[in-house]
Amino acid sequence: MQCTVQWLPGTGMAFVAETGSGHLLAMDGAPEGGGRNLAPRPLETFLAGAGGCTAYDVVLILRRGRHDVRGCEVRLDAERRTEDPKVFTRVRMHFVVRGRGLASDAVQRAVELSRDRYCSATAMLAGTAAIETSFEVVEA
Repeated sequence: MQCTVQWLPGTGMAFVAETGSGHLLAMDGAPEGGGRNLAPRPLETFLAGAGGCTAYDVVLILRRGRHDVRGCEVRLDAERRTEDPKVFTRVRMHFVVRGRGLASDAVQRAVELSRDRYCSATAMLAGTAAIETSFEVVEA
C-alpha cells in the first residue's frame, strides 16, 4: 500500500494525499495551528478510516453469513493523551446495524470478529488505546 502526501504552500497547513488506488484526500489543520479548517484533521481521517475498516468487516461478515443486513453505522468517540505524542488512549465504537430478522448474537459476533481478528486499523489502535464496542440492531 502506498500514499503520497503533499503540503499545499499558501494554504496554511493544508495537505492533499493521493492514495495508491488513485484517490485524493484533503486534510487541514486547526486555525490555532496555522490551518484554515477547510478539511478534516489528519487524526480525524485516521479515526474515520478505523470506523470504515471495521464497518466494512461487520457488513462482510454478516453478508457471508447470509444475514439480511441493510445498513451499518459506526459512531466513534476517541480520547487522546494530553502530552505529545497525543495518541488515542480510548476509542469507543457504537454500531447501529439495520436489517431484516438480524439476530443480536450474529451482530455481536461480527463486531467482535472485526475488532479482535480482521480490522487492521483497530489492531494498530489497540497498541495505545482501549477499544470498546457496543451495538444495537434495528429492524429495517
